[in-house]
Amino acid sequence: MKYVLAIDQGTTSTRAILFDEKLTIVAQAQEEFPQIFPQSGWVEHDPNDLWGTTAGTCREVIERANINIADVVSIGITNQRETTIVWDRKTGEPIHNAVVWQDRRTADFCKELRGSGHSDMFTDRTGLLVDPYFSATKLKWILDHVDGARARALNGDLLFGTVDTFLIWKLTGGQSHVTDATNAARTMLYDIRKGCWSQTICGLFDIPMNMLPQVKDSAADFGQSRPDLFGRHIPICGVAGDQQAATIGQACFEPGMLKSTYGTGCFALLNTGDTPVMSKNRLLTTIAYQLDGKPTYALEGSIFIAGAVVQWLRDGLKIIREASETQPRAEGADKTQSVVLVPAFTGLGAPYWNPECRGAVFGLTRNSGPNELARAALESVGYQTRDLLDAMRADWTPDGASSVLRVDGGMSASNWAMQFLADITDAPVDRPKVLETTALGVAWLAGMKVGVMPAQEEFSKQWELDCQFQSQMAEEERHQKFANWQRAVQATLAY
Repeated sequence: MKYVLAIDQGTTSTRAILFDEKLTIVAQAQEEFPQIFPQSGWVEHDPNDLWGTTAGTCREVIERANINIADVVSIGITNQRETTIVWDRKTGEPIHNAVVWQDRRTADFCKELRGSGHSDMFTDRTGLLVDPYFSATKLKWILDHVDGARARALNGDLLFGTVDTFLIWKLTGGQSHVTDATNAARTMLYDIRKGCWSQTICGLFDIPMNMLPQVKDSAADFGQSRPDLFGRHIPICGVAGDQQAATIGQACFEPGMLKSTYGTGCFALLNTGDTPVMSKNRLLTTIAYQLDGKPTYALEGSIFIAGAVVQWLRDGLKIIREASETQPRAEGADKTQSVVLVPAFTGLGAPYWNPECRGAVFGLTRNSGPNELARAALESVGYQTRDLLDAMRADWTPDGASSVLRVDGGMSASNWAMQFLADITDAPVDRPKVLETTALGVAWLAGMKVGVMPAQEEFSKQWELDCQFQSQMAEEERHQKFANWQRAVQATLAY
């Protein structure tokens, strides 16, 4: 039996999962790391935490599996996207904390960019909206605010990367400075039509192009791990940003197929095939995956707060001790109350794209308590997903496209949340047997590249349904609840 080691480097923790050639999970390990909040709206990670937890969980999972290291034939990496790291080419040491995708420190600069008439150019070339979410303005901020950084970058002494690039650099001992097309497409520096870094955008931001990594297919030769890490060289053959990896893991290979992942945030991707569809409803156009030099495009809607709203109930309000307590609390909520939570803790994502608004709760009564807030928290994820799906269908609905939504991620395990999602979207929601779709997707890329896992068509056939949720809500109730949500969002934006 041969094995693939999948590294899933996320926003709050790092996981290593070992898959066998039948795509079965053999062992896994996970380690959380600290979140750093220097001031309101700023989010950082220590890059050495990202690397330390990666190396540690990889060693732990190999030890737990008790297998011969010679049988681990490939490594795949999936990662939190847009998070920005700059490090010294010679020492590998970061010059600043990683600026996380949730960070909003460049909101004012983005407003200036939009005001100066550059928005259409950015969208046409990168498929993205001008927003602090993406890597480009974070990279510019680091170069502007770390003493001597831009001069060092011009001299070729500094390198930029998203998390995948930094981890590959560390894994290979500085031999590979590379990324894949899905991660490059999230930087706001990459021309998704031409398949190259944009000289125009780099010039506008005064970013030296010698900082940027080489862009490869999602299944490619990304280098080999140092032999001192695991006892031998292991090739790194699969890389994809977390949401694209989940799209692959859900086998959404046909145009019109749709998946939504519920982690810290929520991200819905709609496969649009070999043509980039430019949104009229403030969605993003991105690369779903790239194989054999050919990109497959997607429309994406991003919600910044999904699972994080449950963390807020636990860590902020302290009304639950474990995430699993949210469902019984929601079930016990007073149905006569109409409490609506807009979880804009770090702004609102698609289709609103307002980085400056903050969260709000509407409809509180004297009898509102933990149960009602828990229900409102779970419902907020369903409402936000409906916003995304409505925008996607307005932009592109090909003939015969499936209306089924494939879901994954931690919150998808909640039957209550998934039933509400089916109710409020009035569409079937399919939950697969394998919820680790992000790691599965990148494991398949890495294993397929070295010939130990099935080809794309056979991989698609192996997708298995665990449970389908059908809408059970009356149309009048659905309309009223969603109208309440829309009013609450407009009030939040106005505030």
